[in-house]
Amino acid sequence: METITLNNGVEIPALGLGVFQTPPDETRDAVRAALDCGYRHIDTAAAYGNERQVGEAVHGSDLNLSDIFLETKVWISDYGYDETLHAFEKSARKLGVEQIDLLILHQALPTAFDRTLEAYRALEALLAEGKVRSIGVSNFMVEHLKSLLNQASVVPSVNQIECHSYFAQREVQHFGSEHGIVTQAWSPIGGITFYHDGNHSNTLDDPVIGGIATAHGKTPAQAMLRWGLQHGRSVIPKSTKPSRIAENIDVFDFELSADEMAAIDGLETGHRGGPEPDAITLEAFGREIPED
Repeated sequence: METITLNNGVEIPALGLGVFQTPPDETRDAVRAALDCGYRHIDTAAAYGNERQVGEAVHGSDLNLSDIFLETKVWISDYGYDETLHAFEKSARKLGVEQIDLLILHQALPTAFDRTLEAYRALEALLAEGKVRSIGVSNFMVEHLKSLLNQASVVPSVNQIECHSYFAQREVQHFGSEHGIVTQAWSPIGGITFYHDGNHSNTLDDPVIGGIATAHGKTPAQAMLRWGLQHGRSVIPKSTKPSRIAENIDVFDFELSADEMAAIDGLETGHRGGPEPDAITLEAFGREIPED
């Protein structure tokens, strides 16, 4: 497993398992399957409703907890200084840990950015107290990062964003790299995106990606994950199928050429698959995160 060194010296496995929209019982089985085939990085979130099952799978494995990198996210409903400190307690309790490896803010709240800043200030306090090993953000655009950096004492280690061959958000990535912020790709295979522009319906059917994959004896998903890794990104593909989970980690035995990397780079569409960051409001997306 390749690793990436974050800006505070913490090493993170470059590839992890994502559990977005995975039902609780399926989450437990998916994490078990991932750990069995070599994954050592699991990404979850308070809003996913499956942190407890992630914790159960981790603690039920034969691995030492110190060998597994656990990452989770604070939901917008728990933004604010005291609220975010409590959000950590809820997540740690569900995961069954005293320290979380990476704790990040799930979204920016553009219409209530003061609450976002207070939430990040709480992450800084948790970091200083040793309750988390590293802190970061998710779905922050350049303007959000600029506003945060103007106020923050600690530069985020990670910005987790939608990032795949059809939508790479290069401006956000470039700004992050200039400030030592690692880009972490959610939907790195483009699984949530289905384009209908007359050329291809989704990334797995793209002839360019398919041709590159075939040349290496790999699948299109593996080629896209390798592309992301070679760009220096952390990637967190999601699957609940053991065969696909095993396939997704089998990407460290080949390398794409510069021409192949450029060919995948050239597939950019500019079309976002997830929600627009500026559309995230408490009124539209706020919901209570349970205590247990």
